[in-house]
Amino acid sequence: MQYRTLGRTGVQVSSLALGAMNFGAIGRTTHDEAVAIVDAALDAGINLIDTADRYGDGESEEMVGKAIAGRRDDIVLATKAGLPMGDERNHRGGSRRWLVTALDDSLRRLGVDHVDLYQIHRWDPSTSDEETLSALTDLQRAGKIRYFGSSTFPAYRVVEAQWAAREHHLSRYVTEQPSYSILQRGVETHVLPVTERYGLGVLAWSPLASGWLSGAVREGREITTSRSSILPERFDTALPYNRARLDAVERLAEVADEAGLTMIQLALGFVTAHPAVTSALIGPRTLDHLRAQLAAADTVLSADVLDAIDAIVPPGTDLAPHEKFDAPPALLDPSLRRR
Repeated sequence: MQYRTLGRTGVQVSSLALGAMNFGAIGRTTHDEAVAIVDAALDAGINLIDTADRYGDGESEEMVGKAIAGRRDDIVLATKAGLPMGDERNHRGGSRRWLVTALDDSLRRLGVDHVDLYQIHRWDPSTSDEETLSALTDLQRAGKIRYFGSSTFPAYRVVEAQWAAREHHLSRYVTEQPSYSILQRGVETHVLPVTERYGLGVLAWSPLASGWLSGAVREGREITTSRSSILPERFDTALPYNRARLDAVERLAEVADEAGLTMIQLALGFVTAHPAVTSALIGPRTLDHLRAQLAAADTVLSADVLDAIDAIVPPGTDLAPHEKFDAPPALLDPSLRRR
């Protein structure tokens, strides 16, 4: 396992980090399976575990808490808040009112007195940067969080938050967690250059592109991945953008074969090769998934392989641009762009 410094914090984290989104209802991973996955990940040298209150409506945090009991000090523990937790309109977002409550709930579910990294799951356009950063700074000073970061923020919002922290003499985000894979490279255009400029650590989620790069999706095979049963439209190869992804996957498989790599090694090696990226978040549902992903822990792609990937999916290109999660709200809601 390789280790890297998380931004400018001085904290050393593994280049592969364990994402716990699949723990519980989403991935149908049981408590016992989650404990076994965490045990195996820690044995392999992973020291960063990332979850969120939204995952399974708190179930993932509960599973992580039970799995790490007795070895909290050896783990860099990260969670997130901001996405809706139920129907109550104020149980979401980046307000002080909600973040104070959400963090206490997360700490209770995790069974800890602090988290190392607390992340705002999505930018909240209805809340000012000063409001959110002020609340996070106070929670940091209270000892409940060590650092805080953002997740899936547009580049300009990363910059605005850095400016607001300086302007109002508040602590700043020290990490960003964007979606990044061979098939979705749009963050290379703006987000990753901004994180490098401000010295933010980067925890890349969905490096296997929701399973497209797992090796299970190939031409002529029925797509039966867990994610395809939940989001069938993302895997309907009759749709042009999915056809483009499948064509790219077939060409990438040839590159992987020639290099003596699995598709997973190619995909994770690509993400961790970018100088802005600190860790790639893997989200195994089973021990077999974890073992296949751990095989990429020491993968270093040659310049020739990286060039071959660039020829298939050019830098800065999203093959499914409509699946970007950092688009300004006005692009998604017509009422926000009409007078």
